[in-house]
Amino acid sequence: MPEVPKYDGTSDPQEHITTYTMAVKENDLAPHEIESVLLKKFGETLTRGALEWYSLLPEHSIDSFEMLVDSFINAHVGARKVQAQKADIFRIAQGESELLREFVTRFQKERMFLSIVPDEWAPEVFTKGLNPRGSDASRKLKESLLEFQATTWADVHNRYESKIRIKDDQVGSISSANGRENNREKPKDDYDADRRTSRGQFLPYEHTKGRGRRRDLSWSKQ
Repeated sequence: MPEVPKYDGTSDPQEHITTYTMAVKENDLAPHEIESVLLKKFGETLTRGALEWYSLLPEHSIDSFEMLVDSFINAHVGARKVQAQKADIFRIAQGESELLREFVTRFQKERMFLSIVPDEWAPEVFTKGLNPRGSDASRKLKESLLEFQATTWADVHNRYESKIRIKDDQVGSISSANGRENNREKPKDDYDADRRTSRGQFLPYEHTKGRGRRRDLSWSKQ
């Protein structure tokens, strides 16, 4: 029997049938032998769920390889749909200029449109879709998810929320500190403004007083 990749029931069953059939026909068998080998050796190319399905087939229920193929594809046709859905969800990626908050919202919406998507796919898809060149927050979140792998979407979202909350707190602290600094500087500015205003008010009086002295001196000379 030629080497054929084992089929576990999670990929396209038609692709496995094609690969298996071509492998058998390359052995220079007589035409009447091909059908017999295809039917008898098929079970050796299965594993896990597909092998369990094969072992549960009723005895003498399959009379030809064509009948076996029909039964096999009908039993595993759902795997083809799942593979298509997985390909669709893996296309979700963060844009170059898309903010992390925007990507999280869009990811949740698109994920809900794809029905029957296992929850364990979400962490892998989201992590792969994060663009580390997009923003500092995206880069840090991706590094965190790669270092400590999440198992559910809830884990991913909680980690995202915690990082955003920390960032917001830091921004809030800076804003508060700036506000306090402005409040401390404001009385000084007001004081300087008052001094400038006071100087402006007294200068004409001092100038007039100076002119008055010169007039007094001129009179005394006379």
